[in-house]
Amino acid sequence: MSVSQENVKLIFGLKVRQLRIEKGLSFTQLSKLTGLSASYLNEIEKGKKYPKIEKINILSDALEINFDDLVSLQLSKKLAPLGELLQSNLFKELPLELLGIEPAHLLDLLSNAPAKLGAFISTLIEISRNYGLRVESLYLNMLRSYQEMHDNYFQSLEDEVIAFKEKYLSKHTFPFSYEQLYEILNEQFNYQVWPKGLEHHQELKALRSMTIQGEKPQLLMNPKLTEQQQVFTMAKELGYQFLKLNPRPFTSSWVSVNSFEEMLNNYKASYFACALLLPAKEFTDDLKSFISQPQCNSEIIYNILEKYRCTPEMLMHRITNLLPKEFGVKELFFLRFSTSDNQTFKLTKEMHLSGLHNPHGTALDQHYCRRWASIEILKELQNDNVVAEDTVRCKVQKSKYVNSDNEYLIISLAKSSNKNIGQNSSVSIGLLITPQMKKRISFHNDPTIPIRIVNETCETCPLYDCKERAAKPYVYEAKQQLDAMKKAVELMINS
Repeated sequence: MSVSQENVKLIFGLKVRQLRIEKGLSFTQLSKLTGLSASYLNEIEKGKKYPKIEKINILSDALEINFDDLVSLQLSKKLAPLGELLQSNLFKELPLELLGIEPAHLLDLLSNAPAKLGAFISTLIEISRNYGLRVESLYLNMLRSYQEMHDNYFQSLEDEVIAFKEKYLSKHTFPFSYEQLYEILNEQFNYQVWPKGLEHHQELKALRSMTIQGEKPQLLMNPKLTEQQQVFTMAKELGYQFLKLNPRPFTSSWVSVNSFEEMLNNYKASYFACALLLPAKEFTDDLKSFISQPQCNSEIIYNILEKYRCTPEMLMHRITNLLPKEFGVKELFFLRFSTSDNQTFKLTKEMHLSGLHNPHGTALDQHYCRRWASIEILKELQNDNVVAEDTVRCKVQKSKYVNSDNEYLIISLAKSSNKNIGQNSSVSIGLLITPQMKKRISFHNDPTIPIRIVNETCETCPLYDCKERAAKPYVYEAKQQLDAMKKAVELMINS
């Protein structure tokens, strides 16, 4: 079995623990038998210490096991699924320490679990192999979990932004300009910035930017980036440098993902850029002005976009940072949809705070509900042939889900992609309507906001009279047939 040195220690600790428990020995009793301290034995079982040969000999004598069997990586039948887990990507790629979990503690719990759980672990690993579970997908889900654990707010990063501004931008006020950020990158971090650096590289046309390391690092940008996107790209690069983030990706968008830490550092740099360009104190005041209106006023949104010279996505991300922190509205989701043909809509980014909300990206090969504000606004944008460049659309909607008590207030923004790269996209925030939300969002009962009955996907939807339907409800019908069959079987058994 090929395992890392860290996992060798974990396996050894598991075997010692299993043997100690089988013999009914406490740490104190094993300590007396071996002359090794109880704390040292505890470190061994946790996989933090690997004893020298003479101490292994002492342990093997006390536990009445052959030396070679004790140091072997071969696990007992009961622990065999854990060995498979240790070899799999499912365990290798989990940032357990970051999530507050010690690997040894997790393995300890699993080693004490009934045999059925061992079979379940083996099944999960087999599924991941058979279905080609992509590491990137695993990382993205872990990153979302990390964000959700912290309500997508990180005070340490907010403090770093304040320190950066005091050091480099104390004489300037927001919105910070391209020239100001370029000067810092160039003079303080020795960067060369090329706004059209990717212009003549056809194979790189899908990238927003690329960084080339060296004594004089180079930041190459796609010439199609708007000024707002250029400023964000430089602010993000400043985040990498000021926070000393490493490892890090050197392209945007992703070309390859090498580790979870790399993806996390990319998120931290993006968070830094948003917090720098939309300062917490000023933005919180503007957000308060927006949510305290008795009616939803989209003009305030447009004014905020203009004031901070930010993109709709930057604005929505910053709202997800500060709405939970400053106003206690935590039950929300963020979505980004993209389309190129007005027929196929892809959920390209999502985040859920305080639980998994609807909709979410688990509907493989199904058609997301066309009644969502996120998709309606994209269709409106694409169908408008005279839309001006840089036009931002705002759509507000209340969504009630079929066969559910959940109701959300949805705010969606979409911007013309004439100057952007790739597909049209919309960004949305959905706020679960709760007593706490009603206290904070004054326009939650604005009568001018349309209410729509929605569902997850067309394939699972019972609304046969839906004019927006993009596919037949075969999943819903199959479930209905199965439920009818179950009832018929139950009736026959009972009668």
